[in-house]
Amino acid sequence: MAEVSTSSLIEQPSNIAGSKHRHAMTVLEWVAPYAIIVPMLVTWALATHFNLIMPFLLPSPFAVARWMMNDLVNGSLTYNVAITLYRTMIGFALAAVSGVTIGIVMARVGAVRWFFDPILSVMLPMPKVALLPIFMLWFGLHDSSKILIVAFSVSLQIVISTYAATRGVEKELLWSARSLGANEREILREIVLPAALPQILTGLQIAVPVCLIIVVVTEMVMGGRGLGDSMLESARYAKTAGVFAGIIEIGLLGFCMIKGMDAVRRRLLRWHQEVLRHGDARR
Repeated sequence: MAEVSTSSLIEQPSNIAGSKHRHAMTVLEWVAPYAIIVPMLVTWALATHFNLIMPFLLPSPFAVARWMMNDLVNGSLTYNVAITLYRTMIGFALAAVSGVTIGIVMARVGAVRWFFDPILSVMLPMPKVALLPIFMLWFGLHDSSKILIVAFSVSLQIVISTYAATRGVEKELLWSARSLGANEREILREIVLPAALPQILTGLQIAVPVCLIIVVVTEMVMGGRGLGDSMLESARYAKTAGVFAGIIEIGLLGFCMIKGMDAVRRRLLRWHQEVLRHGDARR
């Protein structure tokens, strides 16, 4: 008994040390990609402190931080972020549902593919924001036109990525399922969707920041509050700190949305080898 307890006491410090090492590596893995931000901020602060660039063209980071803090205190930042996020997510949800559905049906039904293929060939290379005046005429200057132009703009690329993912499922899997007596609905649910899900999620991840970009553009053009409208209003009155604050706020919002989609991807693909392999690497 004494030997067992002694060996366990010897192994316990090594386990604690290994746990601390893994924890430190995890923290380093999260922090390292953003380390470049520190020298950028230092360079920015020094350039403005020594007047290397006119404050009108490049305000100091402290002035920008004060502007953002004032917006946060008076509630305008929270309101603008909420409005922009609402438009972005509603437009993204409409695009995701319609795009994934059309992409899967195109890959499975030849007549649907024959109908949508020329439409996608014409509309995909077109800058969708150029259609904003038409959406303004049809749906007015309210949120409906902003949301619909977002949904229309990104739904096409979601259709393409979903179609490619569904068509890329290995034929041997489909043949094997049919030979075992599976019907088309079971094949779609048990084989096609799980096999195509990683590439479908990749298309959705690409669509999220595009949605945010289009929402900001529509807010700049049409107004109606939001981060884009707030930033353009600051530019209209030559408030450079407000413009840079808007840029940083949009960047932070986009960063949070991308990380949120990463978390959704890991959750939905927790059974997939890419998530399992990543987990093993971190251990």
